[in-house]
Amino acid sequence: MDAKNLDLSAQQDFVISRIFDAPREKVWRAWTDREELMKWFGPKGSSIPHAKLDLRPGGIFHYAMRTQDGHELWGKWVFREIIAPVKLVVISSFSDAQGGITRHPMSANWPLETLSTTTFEEQDGKTKLTIRWASWNATDSERETFAGARSSMQQGWGGTFEQLAAYLAKS
Repeated sequence: MDAKNLDLSAQQDFVISRIFDAPREKVWRAWTDREELMKWFGPKGSSIPHAKLDLRPGGIFHYAMRTQDGHELWGKWVFREIIAPVKLVVISSFSDAQGGITRHPMSANWPLETLSTTTFEEQDGKTKLTIRWASWNATDSERETFAGARSSMQQGWGGTFEQLAAYLAKS
């Protein structure tokens, strides 16, 4: 089989893991409780000034993220699968204040939607959190853009994980 006929979708998934020094239930709660998410979610230096959360299949997490320079970005998760405290599957997108799906403000070819599977694995009182992230309902160009953004995704999720680790350490 030649290369252009191979299914590269699994190879284009972005996967990142980190072990947190906290029990799985505590990490799960930090990831699924509105008030807790507002205290840590996002890259370093960002804040969440607005959020609503309806944690059920078909429910949403709709939030505004304020960057260090004061710019506001909106995002939305639509929950597809929830297995507490083991797994969350969401369709993630950039959004507007009304909850509509919008384009990435800095990348016109970013997929309108992405599929994110987050798993929470208990490991001797600590928690291994793994995110598997992929483009969803994307064009070839959007899939290529997503696949080419690994270093910025690594940086963004790395900063988000730093904020979660700091939050868990003090809560």
